Amino acid sequence: MKKWILQVAVILMTVGLLIGCSSEDNTEQNTSVSTNETSDSEEVAEDSVRVTISINEGEEFVNEQEIPIEEGDILMDVMEENFYIETDFDGAFITSIERVEASDEEQTAWMFFVNDEMPTVGANEYELSPGDIVVFDLQSWE
Repeated sequence: MKKWILQVAVILMTVGLLIGCSSEDNTEQNTSVSTNETSDSEEVAEDSVRVTISINEGEEFVNEQEIPIEEGDILMDVMEENFYIETDFDGAFITSIERVEASDEEQTAWMFFVNDEMPTVGANEYELSPGDIVVFDLQSWE
């Protein structure tokens, strides 16, 4: 009788773990998809910018924040204050955002776009305007 109860308990625990793990995976996937879908259509508050961090032209979502700014704030400063970033030796290029690193070996780099256009200056020189939509995307540069 004790063996039977033990076998049923093991089966119930196994089923519970499988259901719990599959629910967690689906929740994470749905969150990323819904966040990506809403970010394109939502307006940004007058005194803020929206910064989205993604990989492979938006295939994978890393992070997104709406950040209050003042006219003329520099993008690199805003990034350093609100995200975990690493830069090259002179601080001109971002090499890692939220612990996702660019790789010379894989020929990837962090590209950024403001209002769907690639700026002609680096993030350390770019002056933000309220309402800007900024996207940092880890892309292949080959």
